[in-house]
Amino acid sequence: MEVFRLVREKYATPLSGKGAAVKGARWNSIGVELIYTAKNRSLAMAEVAVHFTLATLPDDYMMLTIDIPDGITAKQIPEKDLPVGWKQFPHPASTQKIGDDFVLENKHCLLVLPSVVTRGDYNVLINPNHDDFSKISIIKSEKFPFDRRIFKL
Repeated sequence: MEVFRLVREKYATPLSGKGAAVKGARWNSIGVELIYTAKNRSLAMAEVAVHFTLATLPDDYMMLTIDIPDGITAKQIPEKDLPVGWKQFPHPASTQKIGDDFVLENKHCLLVLPSVVTRGDYNVLINPNHDDFSKISIIKSEKFPFDRRIFKL
Protein backbone atom coordinates (compact mmCIF):
# COMPACT_ATOMS: atom_id res chain seq x y z
CA MET A 1 0.00 0.00 0.00
CA GLU A 2 1.14 3.53 -0.67
CA VAL A 3 0.24 6.39 1.65
CA PHE A 4 1.10 10.07 1.46
CA ARG A 5 2.44 12.65 3.87
CA LEU A 6 2.70 16.37 3.22
CA VAL A 7 5.37 17.86 5.44
CA ARG A 8 7.74 20.81 5.61
CA GLU A 9 11.06 20.00 3.98
CA LYS A 10 13.15 20.23 7.15
CA TYR A 11 10.94 17.56 8.79
CA ALA A 12 10.55 15.26 5.76
CA THR A 13 13.15 12.70 6.80
CA PRO A 14 13.53 10.55 8.67
CA LEU A 15 9.93 9.44 9.17
CA SER A 16 9.12 10.36 12.72
CA GLY A 17 6.20 10.93 15.05
CA LYS A 18 8.18 13.44 17.11
CA GLY A 19 6.31 16.46 15.70
CA ALA A 20 2.94 15.03 16.67
CA ALA A 21 4.33 14.17 20.11
CA VAL A 22 5.45 17.76 20.76
CA LYS A 23 2.00 19.33 20.61
CA GLY A 24 -0.37 16.39 20.49
CA ALA A 25 -3.01 16.17 17.79
CA ARG A 26 -6.46 14.72 17.17
CA TRP A 27 -5.36 11.11 17.60
CA ASN A 28 -2.47 11.43 20.08
CA SER A 29 -1.62 13.22 23.32
CA ILE A 30 1.53 15.19 23.99
CA GLY A 31 4.42 12.75 24.32
CA VAL A 32 2.86 10.02 22.15
CA GLU A 33 4.49 9.53 18.75
CA LEU A 34 2.33 8.83 15.69
CA ILE A 35 3.03 9.50 12.03
CA TYR A 36 0.01 10.96 10.25
CA THR A 37 -0.46 9.95 6.61
CA ALA A 38 -3.34 9.83 4.13
CA LYS A 39 -4.54 7.26 1.64
CA ASN A 40 -4.31 9.82 -1.19
CA ARG A 41 -2.43 13.01 -2.06
CA SER A 42 -5.53 15.21 -2.04
CA LEU A 43 -6.35 14.27 1.53
CA ALA A 44 -2.73 14.80 2.61
CA MET A 45 -2.98 18.32 1.16
CA ALA A 46 -6.39 19.04 2.69
CA GLU A 47 -5.24 17.90 6.14
CA VAL A 48 -2.45 20.50 6.02
CA ALA A 49 -4.35 23.28 4.21
CA VAL A 50 -7.02 23.56 6.91
CA HIS A 51 -4.38 24.99 9.24
CA PHE A 52 -3.29 27.91 7.01
CA THR A 53 -4.43 31.07 5.30
CA LEU A 54 -2.91 32.46 2.10
CA ALA A 55 -0.80 34.83 4.20
CA THR A 56 0.59 32.11 6.46
CA LEU A 57 1.16 29.41 3.84
CA PRO A 58 4.78 28.15 3.88
CA ASP A 59 6.41 27.42 0.54
CA ASP A 60 8.67 24.55 1.59
CA TYR A 61 6.34 21.56 1.61
CA MET A 62 7.28 18.11 0.34
CA MET A 63 4.89 15.33 -0.66
CA LEU A 64 6.20 11.99 0.53
CA THR A 65 5.07 8.73 -1.01
CA ILE A 66 5.48 6.02 1.60
CA ASP A 67 5.51 2.29 0.90
CA ILE A 68 3.84 0.04 3.43
CA PRO A 69 4.52 -3.59 2.48
CA ASP A 70 1.76 -6.18 2.45
CA GLY A 71 1.46 -8.08 5.68
CA ILE A 72 1.91 -5.14 8.03
CA THR A 73 -0.96 -5.31 10.47
CA ALA A 74 -3.58 -2.58 10.63
CA LYS A 75 -6.41 -1.77 12.96
CA GLN A 76 -9.31 0.01 11.27
CA ILE A 77 -11.92 1.89 13.26
CA PRO A 78 -15.16 2.64 11.42
CA GLU A 79 -16.89 5.97 11.98
CA LYS A 80 -19.78 4.30 13.84
CA ASP A 81 -17.31 3.15 16.51
CA LEU A 82 -15.78 6.58 17.12
CA PRO A 83 -16.80 8.65 20.16
CA VAL A 84 -19.44 11.37 19.97
CA GLY A 85 -17.81 14.63 18.94
CA TRP A 86 -14.80 13.01 17.24
CA LYS A 87 -14.96 15.62 14.43
CA GLN A 88 -15.01 18.64 16.74
CA PHE A 89 -12.40 21.36 16.69
CA PRO A 90 -10.60 21.58 18.94
CA HIS A 91 -10.48 17.81 19.18
CA PRO A 92 -11.75 16.08 22.30
CA ALA A 93 -9.52 14.06 24.63
CA SER A 94 -11.54 10.96 23.69
CA THR A 95 -9.95 10.87 20.23
CA GLN A 96 -6.46 11.25 21.66
CA LYS A 97 -7.15 8.29 23.94
CA ILE A 98 -7.82 6.13 20.86
CA GLY A 99 -4.35 6.84 19.43
CA ASP A 100 -2.64 6.68 22.81
CA ASP A 101 -4.17 3.26 23.52
CA PHE A 102 -3.24 2.07 20.03
CA VAL A 103 0.43 2.98 20.60
CA LEU A 104 0.44 1.57 24.13
CA GLU A 105 -1.03 -1.78 22.99
CA ASN A 106 1.59 -1.93 20.19
CA LYS A 107 -0.37 -4.78 18.58
CA HIS A 108 -0.62 -3.20 15.11
CA CYS A 109 1.68 -0.90 13.17
CA LEU A 110 -1.13 0.98 11.40
CA LEU A 111 -4.31 2.67 12.58
CA VAL A 112 -6.82 3.49 9.82
CA LEU A 113 -9.40 6.16 10.66
CA PRO A 114 -11.91 8.27 8.74
CA SER A 115 -10.78 11.79 7.88
CA VAL A 116 -12.41 14.72 9.62
CA VAL A 117 -11.53 16.99 6.70
CA THR A 118 -12.89 15.01 3.74
CA ARG A 119 -15.77 12.62 4.24
CA GLY A 120 -15.15 9.19 2.73
CA ASP A 121 -11.35 9.44 2.87
CA TYR A 122 -9.05 7.79 5.37
CA ASN A 123 -5.97 8.67 7.35
CA VAL A 124 -3.39 5.99 8.10
CA LEU A 125 -1.50 6.57 11.32
CA ILE A 126 1.81 4.77 11.70
CA ASN A 127 3.18 3.65 15.05
CA PRO A 128 6.96 4.27 14.84
CA ASN A 129 7.50 2.10 17.95
CA HIS A 130 6.11 -1.07 16.35
CA ASP A 131 8.58 -3.75 15.16
CA ASP A 132 7.23 -3.57 11.58
CA PHE A 133 7.96 0.15 11.30
CA SER A 134 11.45 -0.65 10.00
CA LYS A 135 9.83 -2.20 6.88
CA ILE A 136 8.12 1.08 5.95
CA SER A 137 10.02 3.43 3.64
CA ILE A 138 9.78 6.68 1.76
CA ILE A 139 9.89 5.82 -1.94
CA LYS A 140 9.42 9.32 -3.35
CA SER A 141 9.87 12.85 -2.07
CA GLU A 142 8.95 15.85 -4.22
CA LYS A 143 8.39 19.58 -3.77
CA PHE A 144 4.74 20.40 -3.34
CA PRO A 145 3.68 23.93 -4.26
CA PHE A 146 0.17 24.70 -3.06
CA ASP A 147 -2.18 26.10 -5.67
CA ARG A 148 -2.92 29.51 -4.13
CA ARG A 149 -6.50 29.47 -5.42
CA ILE A 150 -7.34 27.02 -2.63
CA PHE A 151 -7.06 29.86 -0.13
CA LYS A 152 -9.27 32.43 -1.89
CA LEU A 153 -12.71 33.15 -0.48
